[in-house]
Amino acid sequence: MMDDMIDTHTDADSSAAPVLVTGGSGFIAGHCILQLLAAGRRVRTTVRSQARGADVRAVLASAGAERLDLLEFVTADLTSDDGWDRAVTGVSGVLHVASPVLPGQVDDEDEVVVPAREGALRVLRAARAAGVPRVVLTSAFHAVGFGHGPIDHVFTEDDWSPLDGPGMDAYGRSKVLAERAAWDFVGTGDGTPELVTIQPVAVLGPVMGDAVSGTNRLLQRMLTGGMPGFPDLAIPFVDVRDVAAAHIAALGAPGAAGQRILLSSQDTAVPLREVGALLRSTFGDRASRVPTRNIPSIVIRAGAVLRPEFREIAPELGLVKRLSTRRERELLGLTPRSWQEAVTSGARSMLERGLVG
Repeated sequence: MMDDMIDTHTDADSSAAPVLVTGGSGFIAGHCILQLLAAGRRVRTTVRSQARGADVRAVLASAGAERLDLLEFVTADLTSDDGWDRAVTGVSGVLHVASPVLPGQVDDEDEVVVPAREGALRVLRAARAAGVPRVVLTSAFHAVGFGHGPIDHVFTEDDWSPLDGPGMDAYGRSKVLAERAAWDFVGTGDGTPELVTIQPVAVLGPVMGDAVSGTNRLLQRMLTGGMPGFPDLAIPFVDVRDVAAAHIAALGAPGAAGQRILLSSQDTAVPLREVGALLRSTFGDRASRVPTRNIPSIVIRAGAVLRPEFREIAPELGLVKRLSTRRERELLGLTPRSWQEAVTSGARSMLERGLVG
């Protein structure tokens, strides 16, 4: 949680310039919009079609959004210049959250990399032309702590993931390439907006609508019995509500300009077997299909020859990554929820919405 994260609603807030949140149908973007509206802030968000805008409005309403009269939509896509000039005109800042999310193996990496990289540059070019003072770009821990192999290291914002290291996939490369392109762009100076990049670890928490995205899919697999057992994997988690709060704080935090900021609920990754134990103890019979056994790493490494899902996780087996959360606390004033709250809130929201069959 964040103390005094955003001022409560006043007439001055609602008459101020809007904040642009790109990709309004996304998981993180939706929570950013929820928090901005709750504070009485005007919000403009991009969608691929006006019909999609109606869907987004309905999802936000079902999530308890306040002041939907302060929300407006602009049609724009990461793969085209159309609409971006209008999207950024007159805004006080940009949260560029939109980016393709296709983890694992894909047939054509350009389907992930090109929209991520070129989309970030489109937003930055438009923001520069419109005189937007600051852009906050959503990157990921994939751009920091993946592909390094089994090293004894505390990851910080000074680290970058190697493009072809063990365990890197198209999604990870898209995050590295998009973020590096953004930093190169603002590095040219010439009136560019200030840039802040946010690197959240595995994001989970309350779902919106019927869409299950982010690491909530992992919880869904556990709850539905889709995971036969736990590999020797440990993952750092962060609550989506804290990710949204961090983006909003980064718009105005004086010390955040020009910084990369890691976001995590904890400094050390959490073994998946502990996540399973938490689900079983919290939800009882509703978590009866959560596995209790472990899958030996030798089995996964052997199966990686034929099964892509094993091949993706094999390089991560046995690693318990550590990372620094200093900047999220010192620059943004963020005290994040515990990983336990992030996990249980995500699972509870899926159970309540009937998303666990």
